[in-house]
Amino acid sequence: MQIARRSLAAGETDHELIWLSVSLGGLAFAATWLALHLPWPICIFHALTGHPCATCGATRSAIAFFHAQFFNAWKWNPLAFVVYCALSIFDAYAAIVLITRAPRLRLARITAPEKKFIRVSVVSLLALNWIYLLIANPTL
Repeated sequence: MQIARRSLAAGETDHELIWLSVSLGGLAFAATWLALHLPWPICIFHALTGHPCATCGATRSAIAFFHAQFFNAWKWNPLAFVVYCALSIFDAYAAIVLITRAPRLRLARITAPEKKFIRVSVVSLLALNWIYLLIANPTL
């Protein structure tokens, strides 16, 4: 796998603009939802089984994260906390390259074993996070 730094080619998808827009749009939607005191989303898995799903606590983790209560955000859902940190870094990167029109970072030449490693890593992280949630908050 290689990371290339290059200018956006004509007609190439502007991933930074798309994903920054999606991220900020989702944040605005969530903030509006909570500001209007609309009902919290209900986890169907938790409602049926009484146990947390792999993403249970992600909303509470996000609220703690945006209130700079990072330890609480970690405790609610470690994987969600890591995703929020990565998303914050990506959003800062995307804003900088969009404003300055700087060259973009792109992944190039990802081999089949590397793709398999990424898939296995993602599934493993989800499984470990779920195990943590089941042990730390069995009834969340």
